[in-house]
Amino acid sequence: MSDIASLGELSGKRVLVRSDLNVPLDGPAEARVITDDGRIRASAPTIAALAGAGAKVLVTAHLGRPRGAHDPALSLAPVAARLGELIEAPVSFVPDTVGPQAQQAVAALGDGEVLVLENIRFNAAETSKDDAERGAFATELASLADAFVSDGFGVVHRKQASVYDVAQRLPHAMGALVATEIEVLRRLTETPERPYVVVLGGSKVSDKLGVIENLLAKADRLLIGGGMVFTFLRAQGHEVGTSLLEADQLDTCRDYLARAAETGVQILLPTDVVVDTAFPGGGRATSPSVVPADQIPADAMGLDIGPDSAKAFAEALADARTVFWNGPMGVFEVDEFAGGTRAVAHALTGIDGLSVVGGGDSAAAVRRLGFAEDAFGHISTGGGASLEYLEGKELPGIAVLES
Repeated sequence: MSDIASLGELSGKRVLVRSDLNVPLDGPAEARVITDDGRIRASAPTIAALAGAGAKVLVTAHLGRPRGAHDPALSLAPVAARLGELIEAPVSFVPDTVGPQAQQAVAALGDGEVLVLENIRFNAAETSKDDAERGAFATELASLADAFVSDGFGVVHRKQASVYDVAQRLPHAMGALVATEIEVLRRLTETPERPYVVVLGGSKVSDKLGVIENLLAKADRLLIGGGMVFTFLRAQGHEVGTSLLEADQLDTCRDYLARAAETGVQILLPTDVVVDTAFPGGGRATSPSVVPADQIPADAMGLDIGPDSAKAFAEALADARTVFWNGPMGVFEVDEFAGGTRAVAHALTGIDGLSVVGGGDSAAAVRRLGFAEDAFGHISTGGGASLEYLEGKELPGIAVLES
């Protein structure tokens, strides 16, 4: 698979970079504030390297789900400003993607300069299921550049114009961020050092079905927390109160538990949980308490794994040589329900081997809880893409780079 060096001399060339700059914002539309710049920081090295090589760098990315319409609250303007601070160089922004304004801004770019185009998803064709419509938009986008670099790992599982189709129209290469992500995922799926422990959390079992299915044959232990654990507990016959429950997945969970027992894979479920009588409103708990996992009151909702379970999970991670973690253990945004997630994160910082935080809420959690990013082996920028790779699915944005 080609890296940036395969593009040859870059000085003076217009290089279109597909980055993942989909960061959380807060505040009114006219004064949006970035609350977590992790993805911008992850994208900055490739952009800076291209600019340093004398390329005219055009950055395209999405933010949120504007569904093909212009939404001032989802403009990339504040992202462009933050990118400039991170690469310590001026970064221009144009409120257009392929139209006259964008064309003029690209024409005015000097060697080594960086321009961020407006949110690519303001164009409905970007995410169109119609190949012809998406392809026509990709042709317009490709006309702005001489080469394409795919560096937005968080979107490589999408067959979208700026991810897939534009790579068919320009000389293309994989950026450093995507290359690192793929290297780490291959280690997780092809050559993991053992013991190999997978920690899964988040809200729904259905979001992780493919991962569990594939990793049951690869991992030594699966630790399960978060909202998804209550479907497993109910599958064992336990009362789960008003906790999140996917009744249509009960048989699937029973099957996973049975298969794990047959093959010797340990599935560790919490023995205690932190419950409350309602989901925390305004970031506040009502009346949290700790109960045994098999004795959740009928009017209570499980919102975190309990302290005994947090200790057991940490112990189950202590001798691991490879760990993949995707999904928080509870509602980590609220202090009373952050203990389980904090315990797992802390355990990962002590791993003698490869520890991978699988993007999404897990990555947000380690930053919110104050952990240094370099305490982990790798923090992924793409939760959904990581999961699909671990499920064994082909990622369109990677496959097209190999063609």
